[in-house]
Amino acid sequence: MASEQAGQELDKKLFGNDFAWGVSTAALQIEGSCGADGKGTSIWDTFTSKKGKILNGDKPTTACDFYNNYREDIDLVKKLNIPNFRFSIAWPRILPKGEGEVNQAGIDHYNKVIDYCISQGVEPWLTIYHWDLPQALEDKGGWTNRDIIGWFTNYVQICADAFGDRVKNWMVMNEPAVFTGAGYFLGIHAPGRMGLRNFLPAVHHVVLSLVAGAKLMRKTLPDVHLGTTFSCSHIEPYSDRPKDIAAAKRADALINRLFLEPILGLGYPIEVAAIKGIQKYFKPGDEDNMRFDFDFIGLQNYTREIVKYSFFTPYIGAILVKAEKRDVELTDMKWEVHPPAIYHMLKKYDSYPQIKKIIVTENGAAFPDVVTGDTVDDPKRVTYLQNHIQQVLKAKQEGCKVFGYFVWTLTDNFEWAEGYHPRFGLIHVDFDTQKRIVKASGQWYANLLG
Repeated sequence: MASEQAGQELDKKLFGNDFAWGVSTAALQIEGSCGADGKGTSIWDTFTSKKGKILNGDKPTTACDFYNNYREDIDLVKKLNIPNFRFSIAWPRILPKGEGEVNQAGIDHYNKVIDYCISQGVEPWLTIYHWDLPQALEDKGGWTNRDIIGWFTNYVQICADAFGDRVKNWMVMNEPAVFTGAGYFLGIHAPGRMGLRNFLPAVHHVVLSLVAGAKLMRKTLPDVHLGTTFSCSHIEPYSDRPKDIAAAKRADALINRLFLEPILGLGYPIEVAAIKGIQKYFKPGDEDNMRFDFDFIGLQNYTREIVKYSFFTPYIGAILVKAEKRDVELTDMKWEVHPPAIYHMLKKYDSYPQIKKIIVTENGAAFPDVVTGDTVDDPKRVTYLQNHIQQVLKAKQEGCKVFGYFVWTLTDNFEWAEGYHPRFGLIHVDFDTQKRIVKASGQWYANLLG
């Protein structure tokens, strides 16, 4: 009953006229057409072809076929009263080898998507890098190779030149902590590398590339609204024992502070032993090239984590207490449903004076969906969105500098290592027929924004 009450109280007017409402997607997860029209191979094309890496052996080959269905999907964005549509550019679609010859068909495709958004009165928000590194660059070391700073800025320049005359809102990168942590430390995401010897250089080169790309964007397109996005989880210690409290602080440094703080000019949180080794990858002048004054920071939050001390966990001496062992409500991702987490993270980001403006660039939930005829009733997702948006409002009303909220995601899609199993969309997709059905949650969001 409380959530229904919260939903009734929600009114977009309470957020002000300058609050950006939207929905977020990513190229690899929705486009399909992996080899079409000159597109090169990405690390995810390679990774998903390896046995046992992706749930059910799923591949992003077709996904939601957004590459061919973009008009229909953008029409649905408009129909749902969503004014802002965030999507990403696939680096291998623009540069099949990651550098060198530009694939004009790729440029043409994104021009068509951008132009169609604008023709429908939908504002395009572009993410330049959302995890799909060209395989040709991974073959040269990927993010562990310092040369990637040049490869990345070259790619950024091409995007700025091609799309900057119409796109006013840009994000340089998506969730660096996830694509480095899962891809270069744990090996559970592409490219599947493991260990600190891969992770630490990747972290440092990502920070340097992010800032170099942002500086180039600022120089090329001085008037655009420029940001970048960070994943975050609200972290609480398992108990009030000093060892658990200290473990939670170390986990917070790794999960929430590792990328955000250097960008803000505060340096890496090297008080954590695992992170200290990053200093050996520094070259003279790097400190000056690690910070940038973004117009906004994108905050992406889904849950909280409970952390306790662990003698047996190398590097960090901390482990997450799994949500399924804590008798809490879970999403299909086995993440705890804990709406106050987004409030706490907004307050945490707001406490940094260097951050001018926060936009929630992703928040949402995967729950099992049941299709009945042409309807999908998803009350858990509706409640999740209501309660999280309510927490955003609470933070805003307390003076927090939050100026936008984007739902993850528009359509059910390819959810990385989890394949097609978790459904996050406001719109249900039958992956065999590509039929779309707006879920009850999509209709709820449309009514909020209508």
